[in-house]
Amino acid sequence: MRALLRADGIIASPGVYDGYSAKMVEKAGFTSCCTTGAGLANARLGVPDVGLMSLSDNLDACRVIARAIDIPVMADADNGYGNAVTVYEVTRLFEETGVVGINIEDQVIPKRCGHMEGKAIIDADEMAKKIEAACDARRDDDFVVLARTDAIAVGGMDEALRRIDLYCRAGADIIFPDAVRAADDIKRIVDASPVPVSINMGFGIRQRPTTPLLSICELERLGVKRVSLPRMLPAAAIQAMQSALDVLAQSIASGEVVDRPDLLVSIDAIWDLMGESRIRELDARYATADAQGPSRPYRLKAAG
Repeated sequence: MRALLRADGIIASPGVYDGYSAKMVEKAGFTSCCTTGAGLANARLGVPDVGLMSLSDNLDACRVIARAIDIPVMADADNGYGNAVTVYEVTRLFEETGVVGINIEDQVIPKRCGHMEGKAIIDADEMAKKIEAACDARRDDDFVVLARTDAIAVGGMDEALRRIDLYCRAGADIIFPDAVRAADDIKRIVDASPVPVSINMGFGIRQRPTTPLLSICELERLGVKRVSLPRMLPAAAIQAMQSALDVLAQSIASGEVVDRPDLLVSIDAIWDLMGESRIRELDARYATADAQGPSRPYRLKAAG
């Protein structure tokens, strides 16, 4: 991730929430991805992103996703689950999952999605200590600490800029101002920040009320280094599932057979995505001489 931040060009980082989405991002050729806290809470627990997902839930998800792919994964660590001392320990736990860095936001506990109403933020100095603790805690200097501020919606742009300066001085590697309202505001933040700026484009390819819909190329021209798209893949998956379920319901109602390969990938495509060929190779390598087909579990013979 450090190499990507040093290299020329903008980093597009789609949000992932399970093995399917992570492998799809890697297969599509993207150089990094990020976990989406909202997507994980929605997909794993079936609840809104209002601070109900536990630290253990988050760590388990990150561990599975990081192990499933080879591209770097940034993790959404919400508000760090406590004070600066908590963040110190939490940073080490996330580092152990295999992710390359974490986002920490300055919302109160419990937090909520950055694009919901009713957000509240903690004291800026308290947040700066959280960032400092995260930087001190990491065992690998390449582990990235991203400081997110939700101050724009709560205290306005001037307060956000004040916090960005404070968080950078505390050691943040990347700054992430959430719910930026306009391109001019993005440019103002980029000009004020001494470290790379990450912007959340949410759906990425669909307008939403809380952020402008800007192309990745336009964001790069504004000086943005990284773009996260946390809501794009969950929204796309929901749309696709809804379409398939609608067709199935229509088939049941009409009694007609429906064959819609435009709505569903093939079983071969699923196996290919999941690396089924690698399992076949391992079967061939480790199969015993009398094994027929896939390796069978070894059973002890009965005594006597």
